[in-house]
Amino acid sequence: MASFDSNGVKIHFEDLGSGDPVFLVHGFASSARHNWELTGWYKTLTQYRVVALDCRGHGQSEKPHEVRAYGGTAMEDDVIRLMDHLSIGRALLMGYSMGGRISMGLLARRAGRFRAVVLGGVGAGMGVADPVTRKPIVAALLSDDRSKVSDPRARLFRDFAEANKNDLKALAACMAADREPIAASQFTNNNVPVLVAVGTRDELVTKPEDVTIMIPGAKLLKLEGRDHLNAPGAKAYHQAVVKFFEAAPK
Repeated sequence: MASFDSNGVKIHFEDLGSGDPVFLVHGFASSARHNWELTGWYKTLTQYRVVALDCRGHGQSEKPHEVRAYGGTAMEDDVIRLMDHLSIGRALLMGYSMGGRISMGLLARRAGRFRAVVLGGVGAGMGVADPVTRKPIVAALLSDDRSKVSDPRARLFRDFAEANKNDLKALAACMAADREPIAASQFTNNNVPVLVAVGTRDELVTKPEDVTIMIPGAKLLKLEGRDHLNAPGAKAYHQAVVKFFEAAPK
């Protein structure tokens, strides 16, 4: 276990093994441990140096309650600062859900730092992309009484957040923050290999095909029978990523 200062925010990370570096970015209300260790990814990637951070507001990292702490490219910048902290110039990258959105931003703005990118649990319709959709989720996270949360999707977010013993105020601030938009034009000249992986029963994510259209050369992996929560543990997902990373240009 280790941590570093990312422009005033303490970020916790795991740095395991040796070999080519792979950076892992987890999903909303999750952590490096829940998203990657408990689903077997540390064992799957034993031939690599695995660096998995707890995103700000999550896990063992610092948890600001101010919305501004999560806005713009703040969460993308944490990944780049961690790479710089560890003196890693280029790496393989995999993000899931929120981490997939962060990884898309990194691909759009900092592509030169990555050899290949896996975008898990992402699609054109992320379900929480716009402020109107996010508003009831923020309210659910801040509610002092879970039983008062009537919106089904918002309650799911609240339940998942509580199950992982999260700081609900920090998550509400993270959910409320506006991220730097990502335009298709930012991928026009993309030459980084990209794999998009989504469960066929994922009801939170829609139209993953649109992501592969947006990013030239991106490939889509559909995980049969998997939903948004259990997709990270799919054997087919693990096998495909190992093969994908092995084929990545040096």
